Amino acid sequence: MEVMAGYKATDVGVIPIDWDVGTVADVVTSFQNGFAFASHGYVKSGMPIVTMAQIGLDGVFNFQSEAVNYWPLKAASALAAFQLVGGDIIVAMTDVTPQKNLIGRMVQVTEEGPLLLNQRVGLLRISAEKVDPYFLRAISNSSGWRTYARAVASLGVQANISTTDILSGKLPLPSLQEQRAIAAALSDVDALIAGLEKLIAKKRDLKQATMQQLLTGQTRLPGFSGKWVTKLLPELADIRSGGTPSTNDAAAWDGDIAWCTPTDITALAGRKYLTQTERRITEHGLKQSSAEVIPVCSIVMTSRATIGECAINVIPTTTNQGFKNFVPFESVDAEFFYYLLVTQKAEFIGLCSGSTFLEIGKTQLRGFAVRLPSTKAEQTAIATVLSEMDSELKALETRHAKTGELKQGMMQELLTGRTRLV
Repeated sequence: MEVMAGYKATDVGVIPIDWDVGTVADVVTSFQNGFAFASHGYVKSGMPIVTMAQIGLDGVFNFQSEAVNYWPLKAASALAAFQLVGGDIIVAMTDVTPQKNLIGRMVQVTEEGPLLLNQRVGLLRISAEKVDPYFLRAISNSSGWRTYARAVASLGVQANISTTDILSGKLPLPSLQEQRAIAAALSDVDALIAGLEKLIAKKRDLKQATMQQLLTGQTRLPGFSGKWVTKLLPELADIRSGGTPSTNDAAAWDGDIAWCTPTDITALAGRKYLTQTERRITEHGLKQSSAEVIPVCSIVMTSRATIGECAINVIPTTTNQGFKNFVPFESVDAEFFYYLLVTQKAEFIGLCSGSTFLEIGKTQLRGFAVRLPSTKAEQTAIATVLSEMDSELKALETRHAKTGELKQGMMQELLTGRTRLV
């Protein structure tokens, strides 16, 4: 492989000629495995126990005081070797769910501490004269380190990496000055991502509060008055079911008619509009099954196993039998009806029957009543407010995703020395 001038081929890939290659052992002063805490010894308050749950895939230390276990303070005093403080680097030694690719990832403890280190998590005490802590954890999230960690891990129900393999892992090592410059650039992006996450969470909370106010009539929009009405669902929409053509009938499949399954809805991850489906059926499949074509601007709702997940279809679609679908009447605003149904999920689950799995049928839905504005104009006004909030959230989520992609690109450039900051 031809290497461009100023670079060299090494065990960690092509890096600048003035960078070194070292191992984790070269940049740490000690390594400590965690302690095997027995769950029967947990208490409601004491010293927090750090587990792999605190090691985020994004390289962030995920700590929530209400979500961790605690060890009695008196007993913790005898476990000084397993205590963490802010700034320490911890590493995932085991991957309970290997598909998450957590093994070998490092994060820096951001809580002041002291905290206790659980088994399956390792503690790296670094030499500040040799490596910047942010740089080290950034390396652990790079593609090169991820590949190494998976290659040396012992695989099975759980993946495990040994202390020896962690310490033997090779690292690209620019000067400490350049490491710090790289760390500063990446941490700036981290701060932007964290700020966006907080803003998104705040906007989501605001939307939920607004829905609670507007969809119950507790708060009325300017220009509207008059009592709300109580209606049964069949008074608001035509309720239709779905069906599945025979999977043995090849002529029923791969046609031009969208065919929606619950997987299509869960894949939306809360987004409002269904624009496509993974599978499609033919006219023959439609005629040979109980599936019905649901017109555009209806609400498809999962009704079996996963209950009450909704979407507005912007394409004509059919669904399988795991749905109850609502075709709103002319007097009902479809967007408003979507938001109203979303808020009824808990009540729908409460109506479910079925010994093998939960299911809600037409009988339960026909007797289900909701309150709503008597005029379509007020329904539309409410839906407009909520839709604008959804649009704002989507824009923020898109910006968050693009910033994450930007960070990945920056890591690839900076951690390989393709782009130099000093």
